[in-house]
Amino acid sequence: MKLQGQRSFLRAVEPHDVNHFFKWENDTDNWLVSGTTSPFSRNDLEKYIRGIRDVYADRQLRLVICTEERPVGAIDLFDFDPTHLRAGIGILIGEKEKRKQGVAYDALTTLIEYGFDVLHLHQIYANIPANNHASVALFEKAGFELTATRKQWLKGTDGYIDELFYQLIKKQE
Repeated sequence: MKLQGQRSFLRAVEPHDVNHFFKWENDTDNWLVSGTTSPFSRNDLEKYIRGIRDVYADRQLRLVICTEERPVGAIDLFDFDPTHLRAGIGILIGEKEKRKQGVAYDALTTLIEYGFDVLHLHQIYANIPANNHASVALFEKAGFELTATRKQWLKGTDGYIDELFYQLIKKQE
């Protein structure tokens, strides 16, 4: 599968992506947003990649964000609910030099289009730490609306952080 944006494309995870996931998933700077509390082994990541089937079986979809054939991050649909037609979305630009170049917005809007047009989702939501100003700006730019705040929901290194709940509901035609 290859989903083309203006600045990036999304593709299915391949076994050779394990090195990128090992680097990105074990970067402690990313742990608060991913809910990670301990490092991943290369073996665990290889098992995860081998176990990926499809969004209906797994209730999640992970895609690799690439620019010029090079992986730079990952984007996920998670908690996919085929009954209520909703899913959560998360994004990570793991290659820090590719941040603030429009790649995240391009990948996000590409996956939103896929979610609405192919999976026929009614809504997509995102959980964002209140201190992640870049993600707040990204999701607001993509049309997500802040609908709730979970007070002191996440424990960060400097204390508790609110978590913001954003929703994007498909426009009725």
